[in-house]
Amino acid sequence: MADDEHVRELYAASAARLVAQLYAVTGDFGEAQDAVHDAFARALARPGRLRRVDNPEAWLRTVAINLARSRYRRRALFDRLVRTGRVPRSPVVPELSADRIALVTALQRLPRGTREAIVLHHLADLPVTEVADVLGCSVSAVKARLVRGRQALASYLGDTKDETKELRHV
Repeated sequence: MADDEHVRELYAASAARLVAQLYAVTGDFGEAQDAVHDAFARALARPGRLRRVDNPEAWLRTVAINLARSRYRRRALFDRLVRTGRVPRSPVVPELSADRIALVTALQRLPRGTREAIVLHHLADLPVTEVADVLGCSVSAVKARLVRGRQALASYLGDTKDETKELRHV
């Protein structure tokens, strides 16, 4: 059996049980799911390692618990930094207007590379050269992604070509 298939079978057999156990540990169902999924991601990154352990589920549980602990420590440290004023409180999150929800929904329909280019250039206001550096591709590739992305968003959102120029201000 291939290593990936072994991990899939292990996931099918034990993921729900591990999430339930981590939920009991963390008290946060989303955090439990994230920790277990991250543990499986680590197993997939090095599937041969998982085959060498005596009890793969126990190994995954240990990894998931350690990940949850690390996240808890980082959150606690950040909270302490905010309380002491060394890090400013996060700004108010913008309201989720119907337009913003429609934009995010449309962005999710784009291929990952195109979506990343659109978000970095139009929403994070990075210049094309910096987007290319972040994405590890050429400037011309970023420009092509931006053109394709704007065209796709216009069709998804029912906009004309002129209205897609307004994306920069969303």
